[in-house]
Amino acid sequence: MRFMVLVPGSPESEAGEMPSTELLGAMNAYNEELVTAGVMLAGEGLHPTSKGAKVRFDGGERTVIDGPFTEAKELIAGYWVWEVASRDEAIEWLKRAPFDGGTEIELRQIFEAEDFGDELTPELREAEERMRQQIAE
Repeated sequence: MRFMVLVPGSPESEAGEMPSTELLGAMNAYNEELVTAGVMLAGEGLHPTSKGAKVRFDGGERTVIDGPFTEAKELIAGYWVWEVASRDEAIEWLKRAPFDGGTEIELRQIFEAEDFGDELTPELREAEERMRQQIAE
């Protein structure tokens, strides 16, 4: 099972403030544990929304909205993608993360091809697999 772990933004991350050396060291040690255990597939921090954009889709119209975005509680400052055997295992890993101060981290399972059932036809499955192979290369 794959899970996306969403790290929320904060006023500090939105201001572009870098974490302390202590926190970076703790996060690096944690990430090394995840990699060594074969759990971590990807993980990155994100620049503040002031460097981002949103695209609103309304019929055939596309509207670009430049950052910054105001709802800090809805912003994402970083993410991991993990592969684990179960939701419970993902939760146990997440409990070990070096966060504090009431931070709430969201954990969401990623859809796999088999989750789509018959709606994902053999042709669509083949196309999906070809794209995954191209990405891996």
